[in-house]
Amino acid sequence: MTPTETFAKAREQLLALRNEQPKANAEFRWPELTHFNWAIHWFDHHARGNSRTALHLIHESGAQPDGAAREVVRTFAELSESSNRVANFLHSAGVRHGDRILVMLGNVLPLWETMLASIKLGAVVVPCSQQLTREDLTDRIVRGDAKHAIVDAASAARLAQVPEANTLTAKLVVNGTAEGFVPFEQAYSGEAEFTPAKATLATDPLLLYFTSGTTAKPKLVLHTHASYPVGHLSTMFWIGLREGDVHQNISSPGWAKHAWSSFFAPWNAGATILMHDTPRFKAARELELMRAQKVTTMCCPPTVWRMIILEDLGAKPEALTELVSAGEPLNPEVIEAVKSAWGLTIRDGFGQTETTCAVGNAPGQPVKIGSMGRALPGYQVVLIDHESREVKEGEIALKLDPRPISLMVGYLGDDVRTAAATEGGYYRTGDEASVDDEGYFHYVGRGDDVFKSSDYRISPFELESALLEHEAVAEAAIIPSPDALRLSVPKAFVVLKAGVAKDTATAKAIFLFAKARLSPYKRIRRLEFAELPKTISGKIRRVQLRGLENERRKNGQRGEFEFFLEELDTNSEA
Repeated sequence: MTPTETFAKAREQLLALRNEQPKANAEFRWPELTHFNWAIHWFDHHARGNSRTALHLIHESGAQPDGAAREVVRTFAELSESSNRVANFLHSAGVRHGDRILVMLGNVLPLWETMLASIKLGAVVVPCSQQLTREDLTDRIVRGDAKHAIVDAASAARLAQVPEANTLTAKLVVNGTAEGFVPFEQAYSGEAEFTPAKATLATDPLLLYFTSGTTAKPKLVLHTHASYPVGHLSTMFWIGLREGDVHQNISSPGWAKHAWSSFFAPWNAGATILMHDTPRFKAARELELMRAQKVTTMCCPPTVWRMIILEDLGAKPEALTELVSAGEPLNPEVIEAVKSAWGLTIRDGFGQTETTCAVGNAPGQPVKIGSMGRALPGYQVVLIDHESREVKEGEIALKLDPRPISLMVGYLGDDVRTAAATEGGYYRTGDEASVDDEGYFHYVGRGDDVFKSSDYRISPFELESALLEHEAVAEAAIIPSPDALRLSVPKAFVVLKAGVAKDTATAKAIFLFAKARLSPYKRIRRLEFAELPKTISGKIRRVQLRGLENERRKNGQRGEFEFFLEELDTNSEA
């Protein structure tokens, strides 16, 4: 079979088994591919003569005088041709097979055209957030060995302050001008037909992601022309995407989740990608768009879902059929709120930059509220202890025999870390969970976030979920606070909802609320009202909070809005 036929067969098998996860798990096997270029062998094939909408961008930031948002709509056929033009132009500008391109763009049309063009060329995309600092950019150019850059005007100005950027060859700027950069519009002057100069191997590098660095310096995660394009068939299956769907994903470019749900998974299915480009997220506006644009499938990170349920959800948007969440575990009370209003259950899923969606609550399957779901097709997921023994509670791991096509090549430039992550026939995720007798996984936390108190293991996620049920709490993060008697005790950093006072009465109310819902050994004994430090991808940096707390306890200091349970409740030991 041709590469197109091989990929299409695997795709069609999962689409046909959409509501039959156990059967899909038993029967699905990753396709065996030698040569594969997803943009040519799949996207162009699917796009030939295809007038369906592939991409619908709504730019709120470019609002017209009458208040209407500017919209950009492209069909599959149109994107196939425009990406051909961009690919030909980039080749004429010196981009070659295997070259690394730093891409730093918002949710604008050239982002999708650049991704498609780069894949066609066999170039390696280094996705970057627009929020990167000069130091971050230097790191990406040097460790990422970037040779070219396609960026917006603000990012071009930042690059001008980075001496290492002088080594870049092809430099294009989107929506503006910058010295030394070619306006992206010129790329449309390339020829409409594209012929690759070199065949692409499925094992050739395609994406180089810098992880968000919640605990350490960002790792360099390398993916191939198979691992993400083909690997995201599992993500397509988890979301429940079908051809003709309108899929909305709320995610920022530069991170793996954008490639998950705003590129590969929906286009593997032949669905429309709806992207709302706005400078400030407003939950009420998103709800309005879901109805107006007849969104059928929706994916949001937990932070967004928590903001959405603060609004009047109203009746279920007419076209909506599937809701999913990924990035961090979704708290049960959020799932219940949406289910009560719309009759739809938000289905959680689990994966990493290093993988595609590996565990998930799939369509048509019983959902256990609070569970991550079961292993998805193409994955063998187990829990292991520190001696690589399979257990009922431990580190989430992927069996490597056979190795899933969707797993990264490794951490570029770090053979020691790659070997440690894949030793003993498993890929170790660093996340911990428990599994029940029906194969449903229940998230415990990052291995470095789980801690002991009086010899009991404490899962921050469980305690945070309890806090989020309180009407005054918008966000929460649990960390260990050093304690002479118990080694450590759970401390909550809490972000209050607007208008709630940061006072003793509020603290006491939250303490007592949590106390009524948690076992004595899990009791939250310290609480502080404060903003939560986050990575630029939006994940809470608990490591930073732990460092702050350790320093404070060492020096006998207290936060401005910090409260201790024993000072407010004489029955705290009960």
